[in-house]
Amino acid sequence: MNYDTKIESVPEDDALAAGELMSGADEQDRVLRRRIWVASAIALVLMIGIWALTHLRGGNDLADESDIQTPVVTVVVPGKTTVQGEISATGTLAARREMPVGSVGEGGEIRQVLVEPGDWVEQGQVLAVVDRSVQSQQIASQAAQVDVARADAQLAQSNLDRALKLVDRGFISKADVDRLTAERNSANARVRVAQATLGQLKAQAARLNIVAPAAGLVLERNAEPGQVVGGGTGVLFRLAKGGEMELLADLSEDDLAKLSVGVTAQVIPVGSNKTFTGQVWQISPVIDPDNRQGTARIALSYAKELRPGGFASATIETGAVVAPMLPESAIQNDDKGAFVYVVGKDNTVQRRDVKTGLVTADGIAIRSGLNGTEKVVLRAGGFLNNGDKVQTKLVTEKN
Repeated sequence: MNYDTKIESVPEDDALAAGELMSGADEQDRVLRRRIWVASAIALVLMIGIWALTHLRGGNDLADESDIQTPVVTVVVPGKTTVQGEISATGTLAARREMPVGSVGEGGEIRQVLVEPGDWVEQGQVLAVVDRSVQSQQIASQAAQVDVARADAQLAQSNLDRALKLVDRGFISKADVDRLTAERNSANARVRVAQATLGQLKAQAARLNIVAPAAGLVLERNAEPGQVVGGGTGVLFRLAKGGEMELLADLSEDDLAKLSVGVTAQVIPVGSNKTFTGQVWQISPVIDPDNRQGTARIALSYAKELRPGGFASATIETGAVVAPMLPESAIQNDDKGAFVYVVGKDNTVQRRDVKTGLVTADGIAIRSGLNGTEKVVLRAGGFLNNGDKVQTKLVTEKN
């Protein structure tokens, strides 16, 4: 049996299409491989960059490690400053010399009050008038008695004069002359007695009026018309002699020890922007055992803004000193006392014990321990230890 074998031929168009498919696949492989190589190169570059950055930064950190461990501190060279010592105090205003005025006479009913608180009066000026109707009648009666006594004295003198003219003629004896002389002397004495009594009555009447014992400012009035007053009535008026005021400044024992009589003080009353200059004229010799304070009395001239009983603040000068000045931040304290840190030539800090003095708004004066040429740590002293190594930053002003 014979079989015929058929071989089918591939069409030409199909062969071409198959070839194009094979070429497209090769091109895609090449593009994919190219992208893989590019991505690998970029990743390698990034890894090299990260490695270099990490190692270079690490090298710098190692190089600067010593600088980071050494702290930087601010220092100041204080020099020496003339410091005007001041003490701040508060207290109450009062009259420097207060004069209580009352009735010194027999007393009576007040008819008129002539002054008010805040008025200025002169010495001898009448403050209040007291009824004197009875005293006026007594004065008039006694004045008449003086006239009678004078008339009797004149008559006695005339009788004596006539008798003296008749003695030489023998009409009047020596005994009669002596008697008439005695009568004349007695009459003159009665005149003087009557005059003295009249003066006494006038003085008593004058004392009825309430008058100012000295020039000054009326602070208080406790008298009204119709009020009956006498020696036991009490204080009717209060005056500030010469209008002078004072501030009773309360100070501690330490501050009192720094003061002396005559130092200047600036006083500012509460509610006023005006400053008044005064002087310390008396320092309390006694310290209150309860609050350990004493009083400095500051004399002030009269001014209407200074009202007794008011509150005021004072700045008292205590003299000038020349010393280094440091801000409070530079001064440390412990059980041994006050101290500062001084930076030496090798940039190490050393503890220096100091004694502080005047405290002002600009700083604290150093009485001993510094000569003013040292480099003193201005801040961060609380974080340092004796012998620490530091880097310094110098400032020219103390903050």
